[in-house]
Amino acid sequence: MTVKVFALSTCPYCRMARKYLDDNGVAYEVVEVDLLEGDERSAAVAEVKEISGGTSFPVMLLDGELIVGFNKKRMKELLGL
Repeated sequence: MTVKVFALSTCPYCRMARKYLDDNGVAYEVVEVDLLEGDERSAAVAEVKEISGGTSFPVMLLDGELIVGFNKKRMKELLGL
């Protein structure tokens, strides 16, 4: 399964989502948008807006399925946990 997380380093829900993935041994790619600079940051924000329609965090893609926010129930379903 491919898991990508767009997060903010200061976001408590982002930390909860990452901890849940870590605790369950799920490999994932993370993009900490607020730690990026310049064009890289602009591109990440644009991608988040395109994917989710807004700028709420975390934004997660689990094999193409979108989750916005920390939704433990939906994560569990999509990850088969």
